[in-house]
Amino acid sequence: MTDLHIEENVALTHNNTFGIAAYARRLWRITHDAQLAALAKLPPEQAQALLAQGFVVLGGGSNIVLTGDVQPLVLKMETRGMALVDENSTHWIVQAAAGETWHDLVTWTLQQGYPGLENLALIPGSVGAAPVQNIGAYGLELQDRFHSLDAVEIATGRRFSLDAAQCDFGYRQSVFKHMPEQSAARNSWAGRAVITHVRLALPKAWQPTLGYADLQRKMAELNIHQPSAQQICEMVVAIRRAKLPDPAVVGNAGSFFKNPVVSAKQCEDIIGREPGIVHYPLPDGTVKLAAGWLIDACGWRGKHIGNAGVYDKQALVLINRHAQTGVRATGTEVIALAQAIQTSVHERFGVHLEMEPVVI
Repeated sequence: MTDLHIEENVALTHNNTFGIAAYARRLWRITHDAQLAALAKLPPEQAQALLAQGFVVLGGGSNIVLTGDVQPLVLKMETRGMALVDENSTHWIVQAAAGETWHDLVTWTLQQGYPGLENLALIPGSVGAAPVQNIGAYGLELQDRFHSLDAVEIATGRRFSLDAAQCDFGYRQSVFKHMPEQSAARNSWAGRAVITHVRLALPKAWQPTLGYADLQRKMAELNIHQPSAQQICEMVVAIRRAKLPDPAVVGNAGSFFKNPVVSAKQCEDIIGREPGIVHYPLPDGTVKLAAGWLIDACGWRGKHIGNAGVYDKQALVLINRHAQTGVRATGTEVIALAQAIQTSVHERFGVHLEMEPVVI
């Protein structure tokens, strides 16, 4: 079958932004959607052999930690294409293939005159991964601009589409990501389907989202009072580059922990002990705590376990110290460091930090 070309023992060192050395036992490069139906057309015994240990979708490799060689079939998304597919009186509807780089989509929409994604500039990863994580930054989440997506159920080859409600977005969650408390949920598509296209609704009556202090400081620094979408994009890029390491230079998976959400009472108790804690009240009465501040307060900034370390400019980011030591961090070292941080934060604040990356 021409659509089914499986590569064996493929190095993944440069296919994960953490730069962890590992191999994919079997890897299939997806360059067009029709390929995904091929598995369902295989003889049952052949399909079972390929999918005996499931499958892993790999886009930009920016939100994974590899703890060893990958035994499940790796679907490497390399599809391309961005286009305006519809519009109405209020929105432009833009579609992008899952294999496109997210930041390329942000810059393309701005070049075309479709604002709305500027706060999400420079978030690493692919378009297909964006709804899985419900990516967000600087006051905006993907769900705020999401229209719908297309996906393929791997076992059957069936194509289907989901709107925002069906994606069941939450904080860095969706039906495409395993949720600890809902891992057996019947509506979960994690490990069952692959996203092929994402559509976004970008507002014609655009209004800037400028609530974050970092953006306010950058505007004051540049003496900008009413920024354009392009200017916001440029400010976000500058802020992120100043705070976060470039994965091409220092291996990392971006923000490693979610900002924990606690009750108002629990937050009051913590403030009583730690008056300086950075926190953000949410509309539902709960409070979001800054995970980076919690980690920093526990003294982890700049510390390391083996060749895995905590970035010295942003404690929320764990890094591969390969550039310093000449030896690549292993996934085991990264997880050991993450667990040590979780223990420290829980012992001091009574708060559990949840890892953002998918551990494979």
